[in-house]
Amino acid sequence: MSRKRHTDHTRNYRENVTPSNTETSFQVVVEQTDLFIIAEKNLSKESLNAVHEIRSVLNGHIILNSLFATSLVPIPVPEKTHPIISAMAYSAQICNVGPMAAVAGAVAQYVADQLLPYSSNIIVENGGDIFMHSTKDRKVALLSEPDSGAQIGLAIDAEDFPVSICSSSGTIGHSLSLGSGDLVTVRSKDARFADAAATALANLLKTPSDVPAVIEKARTLSEHGLDGVFVQYDSKIGAWGNIELIAL
Repeated sequence: MSRKRHTDHTRNYRENVTPSNTETSFQVVVEQTDLFIIAEKNLSKESLNAVHEIRSVLNGHIILNSLFATSLVPIPVPEKTHPIISAMAYSAQICNVGPMAAVAGAVAQYVADQLLPYSSNIIVENGGDIFMHSTKDRKVALLSEPDSGAQIGLAIDAEDFPVSICSSSGTIGHSLSLGSGDLVTVRSKDARFADAAATALANLLKTPSDVPAVIEKARTLSEHGLDGVFVQYDSKIGAWGNIELIAL
């Protein structure tokens, strides 16, 4: 029996994001790339340039290696290739998923890093995958049930940044997931790895009884940079690692 799948073309969840009084938010869209960014000033032009740069890297590699865009399993890439491509391929190899499972995190991290010289506080959200540079504590909402809104979140201390929070779901969004769980959220310093790991773990979440197995699999990925994980299937939840849950 298939479970209800939530899709939000307008990304209404962004309306609940509240920048501080010293920050501003703006959106950058280039074809399929749709970013929501918080910074100390409007950096739309700089963000647009960064998006075009990374899309050029990705599209150029895909022209030479079309499997990079379609494979659901790891594939090799040349040793002398762009660092972004190498990072995506490496993350895919560790997590046993296709390299494009890391693409949203790769874009978010690249854009955030490019904007850092202009603003010491940068948050880039790309379809629910987030990369952050911050000088202050932050709260990140966990949206496992869009119709009910976010009721719990993650607290992240200022000294822990940069941090990536990436999620995958079998019931929310358009991205392919082989699982049917509500939410798997991964915390890591590297967004490419966090994105790939979230996909891999969500693929394993097919029933509520799979929650412990997903947590155990996440533990095995800690040596590669997985710092924490949150898992939810209906009313059954689990968490492991550097995950501080808070009520919203």
